[in-house]
Amino acid sequence: MEHTIKQIGIVGNGSWGTALAKILTDNGHQVCWWIRNAEAIDYLKTRKQNPHYLKSVKFQEGTVFPTNDLSILFATCDTILFCVPAAHAQGVLYHFTKERLQGKTIISAIKGVLPFTNQLLNDYLIEQFQFNINNYVAITGPCHAEEVAVERLSYLTFSCLDEAKAAAIASLFNNQYIRTTFNHDIWGVQLAAVLKNIYALGAGIAHALDYGDNFLSVYITNCYREMYLFLNQHFDKVHPSEDRPDFHTSAYLGDLLVTAYSMHSRNRRFGVMIGKGYTVEATTLEMNMVAEGYHASKCMQVIAQDYDIQIPIATCIFEILWQQKNPSEVFRRIEEMLS
Repeated sequence: MEHTIKQIGIVGNGSWGTALAKILTDNGHQVCWWIRNAEAIDYLKTRKQNPHYLKSVKFQEGTVFPTNDLSILFATCDTILFCVPAAHAQGVLYHFTKERLQGKTIISAIKGVLPFTNQLLNDYLIEQFQFNINNYVAITGPCHAEEVAVERLSYLTFSCLDEAKAAAIASLFNNQYIRTTFNHDIWGVQLAAVLKNIYALGAGIAHALDYGDNFLSVYITNCYREMYLFLNQHFDKVHPSEDRPDFHTSAYLGDLLVTAYSMHSRNRRFGVMIGKGYTVEATTLEMNMVAEGYHASKCMQVIAQDYDIQIPIATCIFEILWQQKNPSEVFRRIEEMLS
């Protein structure tokens, strides 16, 4: 079945939302962009730049139509790209209704679990609004917004139970600096993105504790093993298809590697500050950015318990972040887990 796209709406104007807006407009698409802050809207209208994120990106005249009225976006767009960080999503989702979502395609780029319900966005939309799961698409990397801004070659995976729709959405983003692929594993790619953020926080903590590259390579290898085991068990319990995806690909392993190693990774930077002795509150204020792995570490404890799946490394990071366990002592325990 052929899927056509009429109008694209973007909800959220952080660095990732700005990078995705750049990709779409570079590809000749117009976007209606919901931005909460009126001053940011005025700046974008007059200077064609996001005043707070990726200011090097300049949008062409007539490609971006910003608004702080969600009703306009729902009225004019049949495809909605949701880029609000998971920790801030509740205030936006409050404006969603079953009627507004009727016939819409939702593309999720939040890379997190909703902390107020411990759910992925697709599960929340189904439970609250009886949303059609076949109209839900998840975007995963590995792909840092900062590299998209300077058009360094990057790769995106689009996941949807309807693979024809996934292919249609992926085609919107494909260009000379973005390569795209697609699969049907909406739960797995999102949960892998959640877990990799937690493990990246741990990588930052390890760096601050003066562990070297040798240790970090073993740590990340074991994190991937833990992720792989989790994804396999979760797939068996949740996914409607028996066609298991290849977990040894960029949407799973690649995204973990770049988030754990890259200087652009906010989760890794967050972990470095925690490892240096900063509190979570001080780290959040200092970075002035949301590190998805912090809230995700708590949410994943609930999810793992619900499905009776063990994630011991992720649990150790949770203990440091939420139970104020001593990072050095916890990492000595992690040392004994690794092989």
